Amino acid sequence: MPVESVFPRLEALLPHVQKPIQYVGGELNSTVKDWDACDVRWALMYPDAYEVGLPNQGVMILYEVLNERDGVLAERTYSVWPDLEKLMRENGVPQFTVDAHRPVGAFDVFGVSFSTELGYTNLLNALELAGVPLEAADRTEDHPVVVAGGHAAFNPEPIADYIDCAVIGDGEQAVLEITDITREWKAAGRPGGREELLFRLARTGGVYVPRFYDVEYLPDGRIARVVPNRSGVPWRVSKHTVMDLDEWPYPKQPLVPLAETVHERMSVEIFRGCTRGCRFCQAGMITRPVRERSITGIGEMVDKGLKATGFEEVGLLSLSSADHSEIADVAKGLADRYTDDNVGLSLPSTRVDAFNIDLANELTRNGRRSGLTFAPEGGSERIRKVINKMVSEEDLIRTVATAYGNGWRQVKLYFMCGLPTETDEDVLQIGEMATRVIAKGREVANSNDIRCTVSIGGFVPKPHTPFQWAPQLSAEETDARLEKLRDRIRGDKKYGRNIGFRYHDGKPGIVEGMLSRGDRRIGSVIRAVFEAGGRFDGWREYFSYDLWMEAAAKTLPQQGVDVAWYTTRERSYEEVLPWDHLDSGLDKDWLWEDWQDALDETEVEDCRWTPCFDCGVCPQMDTSIQIGPTGKKLLPLTVKK
Repeated sequence: MPVESVFPRLEALLPHVQKPIQYVGGELNSTVKDWDACDVRWALMYPDAYEVGLPNQGVMILYEVLNERDGVLAERTYSVWPDLEKLMRENGVPQFTVDAHRPVGAFDVFGVSFSTELGYTNLLNALELAGVPLEAADRTEDHPVVVAGGHAAFNPEPIADYIDCAVIGDGEQAVLEITDITREWKAAGRPGGREELLFRLARTGGVYVPRFYDVEYLPDGRIARVVPNRSGVPWRVSKHTVMDLDEWPYPKQPLVPLAETVHERMSVEIFRGCTRGCRFCQAGMITRPVRERSITGIGEMVDKGLKATGFEEVGLLSLSSADHSEIADVAKGLADRYTDDNVGLSLPSTRVDAFNIDLANELTRNGRRSGLTFAPEGGSERIRKVINKMVSEEDLIRTVATAYGNGWRQVKLYFMCGLPTETDEDVLQIGEMATRVIAKGREVANSNDIRCTVSIGGFVPKPHTPFQWAPQLSAEETDARLEKLRDRIRGDKKYGRNIGFRYHDGKPGIVEGMLSRGDRRIGSVIRAVFEAGGRFDGWREYFSYDLWMEAAAKTLPQQGVDVAWYTTRERSYEEVLPWDHLDSGLDKDWLWEDWQDALDETEVEDCRWTPCFDCGVCPQMDTSIQIGPTGKKLLPLTVKK
């Protein structure tokens, strides 16, 4: 039976909300398929506002991968702002997709991609609006299977009660496998109901179903063990890894938003994974090994993407784009090809030691020369050794001198506060570094019109990193350090006026820390915050630290733990971590050894170019690091007459 569109009811509400265009759909390259012609139907969600969610590459890729398959449809849904949520509740309009405005509750699978843990309350809101029971245990075979993915899914335990399953790692092949299993189960008449479908997913070894695992606790609150409670369910669940990116050239038809979004560009992922070994970086650790897209594959994706969208900027995306073994040829080839088309190229950020003026000039040849962003992460040489960010202050000064001397006037430097073993002096040296940058810029540019913006975020220890055992700095200590740094910069009469200072206070980091290293007991906190009105916790104007602390104080003591237990407490080697049964490919002993190296301020080289350090990923994935150079040039070239 066709599923009725809710748009006639929704349309009457749109004149009463801000930015109604984000709810109407119809974007260029969007897809609407016949409901009855498909037997497996996905609703894909990025749990944030349309302007943040639409450009998300993960959702866009899966949307296209699924819709290319016969008999499968995928539609998108995003978090609705509070003004529309209120009207939807008053008028009985359910959570809907933007493609055909079908109710999310009617789909077979509801896939939610979490890039941050601060989207958890938005998930609960979407479930409630969709008429889907919040607790997975209360759902029947008539409700969609709720699947979590994205980087935050590498520890899905805080939302274990609210999701049916989680997929860790790359999603392209995983969603197709889930689709096939769902199709077979439906075709057979749904034998065994919802429980049987989830069991079929779990026994693949690549889909984590929390209900099939019991968590046992020690008297002191630590986890004793996590054990399967059903025969045939694996003890550990493995991540998915796409090994040949050229076989997955998605998105081929990138979505072009109707409303303004955070990224107005066409993006191409030029490689996946990173082995720089920055100890704070969860993304770099969980996406190993490095897999490069070939130079010709990049060229073809850019060519097709620009023709399909009309964008005038191409983002070359990865965790460290300048580390692509042929980045110079990629940048030159693209700049040459589009020299008459005013197509600009951009890298999301550039490593200090990977920047050179030739690359920078190619990236700006057809576009505007905006600011450059570098991420030293730590203010002192000592703290950069702790985090394995092998960038010296001399490297940075030399790099910015090159930039200022070649016409740039603004540089942005990104740092973190609260790193393991950090002292006040480590943070105050951020100000010293900024003044040296300004001084060098004035010298080489022969001008006082030089700007340096210092942006500082609070460090949050993440699962599957060497810092997963580290204590987190309290919000009060974070704020005190940042206040000292602010005063130091403002008190500098010679350079302070040219240094912009942006920072986040320590409170959001504590909430994120509790969620990122939490276990199933945190689920009660999330629900309490949601029921008290918590939404859009990643947005400063909606985030309420007090709401989270009140919810934690109400629910955690009866379970023998508190916020500090999850955040500022250091873990021991013997402790069972909530995510230990989810296998990112990294050997836990190797992570521990790297944590000890951090405490000893010992640096470790990038294993792309040095002997293997036995992190465990390559043998487990039955692969080796994929690197160039291929020796090829950017093809196909467009011949202009």
